[in-house]
Amino acid sequence: MHNDPRIELRRALERNPGDAYAWIMLAEHELDRGDAVAGGMAAQRALALRPGHPEALARLGRAQWLQGQRGDAVASLRAAAAHAPDHPGIAVWLGHALEDTGEAEAASQAYARAHALAPDEPQLAAYLLAWRRKLCDWRDLDALARQVRDAVNNARASVEPFAFLSEDASAQEQLQCARLRAAEVAASVRPLPPPPPVPVDAPLRVGFLSNGFGAHPTGLLTAAMFEQLKALGELEIHLFALNRDDGSPIRQRLLAAAHTLHDVSMRAHAQVAMAIRAAGIDVLFDLRGWGGGGAPEVLAMRPAPVQVNWLAYPGTSGAPWIDHVLADRFVLPETMANDFSEAVTWLPRCFQPSDTTRAILPPPSRAQCGLPERGDYGEGVVFCCFNNSYKLNPRSVMRALTVLREVPGSVLWLLSGPGHADERLKDVARMQGIDPARLVFMPKQPHAEYMARLQHADLFLDTEPYNAHTTASDALWAGCPVLTRPGETFAARVAGSLNHHLGMTEMNVVDDAAFVARAVSFGRDPHALAALKDELARRRSESGLFDMRGFARDFAVAVRGMARRA
Repeated sequence: MHNDPRIELRRALERNPGDAYAWIMLAEHELDRGDAVAGGMAAQRALALRPGHPEALARLGRAQWLQGQRGDAVASLRAAAAHAPDHPGIAVWLGHALEDTGEAEAASQAYARAHALAPDEPQLAAYLLAWRRKLCDWRDLDALARQVRDAVNNARASVEPFAFLSEDASAQEQLQCARLRAAEVAASVRPLPPPPPVPVDAPLRVGFLSNGFGAHPTGLLTAAMFEQLKALGELEIHLFALNRDDGSPIRQRLLAAAHTLHDVSMRAHAQVAMAIRAAGIDVLFDLRGWGGGGAPEVLAMRPAPVQVNWLAYPGTSGAPWIDHVLADRFVLPETMANDFSEAVTWLPRCFQPSDTTRAILPPPSRAQCGLPERGDYGEGVVFCCFNNSYKLNPRSVMRALTVLREVPGSVLWLLSGPGHADERLKDVARMQGIDPARLVFMPKQPHAEYMARLQHADLFLDTEPYNAHTTASDALWAGCPVLTRPGETFAARVAGSLNHHLGMTEMNVVDDAAFVARAVSFGRDPHALAALKDELARRRSESGLFDMRGFARDFAVAVRGMARRA
């Protein structure tokens, strides 16, 4: 199962270097192992022999995409699609590349083309479904969702677990989805020899693997925690960065906080795994999981004796190479533990850290943000939801619009989405009898500017089944209360966990009717809203939610416990 087909292909090409198809197959296998440079070179050799060959162009496009050469990737994949217009796989890769160049609607068309060519293929339905969610394009949403969930439940296809978190699926279904994907990855890698055992007396070397070590939610959430771990001095921290240095202040803080920051960007999976093994890592945290840009193949090679799912992927890995998941008892109650493949290690506090060193800048004016001025009688209430657009499903949007309808003069402040997402949401508001001008869209901002603007928000209206996570933490830190309805999966309970550990459990409601009633009540009563924000300010300083020194201590205890059990 783990034989390396590249060896036989290279031998065959030594005998017959003019075999273009063998170069294409070699390119495919190199790309599957994360070696974009070697894959691109093999594709170029194929194209030298067969100019314009669509399969070779497609592999070249994939290699360029993996190396961050987004424009070149689109050009190569468009050429491949022109030569093979009926090839669904090429259409999918073109969609991926178009996503990254900001051609959102064209990406949707590429995914739709792929699905039309193979309508019974659930994986293609999943790509189209996920991208339509991002574009707030709800055409055929129920049918696509049903096709994807049926395929997962019947084990007929491996779909991306991260996208599956947005579906109204149970924790058990999410486990099934993750296991199917993990089996696919396991079949494609050769594990390293068994690692040495965790030392009994020596200081633990703890590794963290992520593509988010920079100006990224993962970097923003963890920087202060790593600084406190360094001050604690009990663990030797190694960061393995799958992303290049972005020059951000967060990257510099992470570099200063770690014992070593290893730049493993653009390396093949086996090279990354060997770098982790060479560093002698005892406990390795996967800070990406099934999210985009991660490297599950690296974890599948077993570079460390103890491997942990934490923070970035809000669900089970379903992977035999992940031993533990680090959580808290609200976000992952014991009743849900059987739906996780990992052994659960519970922190005695919220599982999510935060950057508590952030000073919040003075906000620009309300007018500069496109927001109405406050009226004498409470008009101008700003409800907000700064979740990514794929979380804005019909149910969550209709619930928020109901609140808007019941609170005259209020607005709903949203992040601007890709493509025509904003216009589609305005159309939905118009169809519900709400002036679309009451939807205000914030363009993407640098983090400091975003946090400054957040101070104008009065109440964050959460989404489900995929909650606000980093955005909920940001809102609370900026003084904006978060209203949520905790669900039955990890991803649906993160905002609730933040509220719970903040001591504001009244902001966790049981159903949609209670959600609307609570939001409307605050929206109509400026004094109650002001009191709520005062309570948040007090609890933010008094509760343990934003105590990163305490978090570091508890985290170190949890790490030692996992190492001991190994």
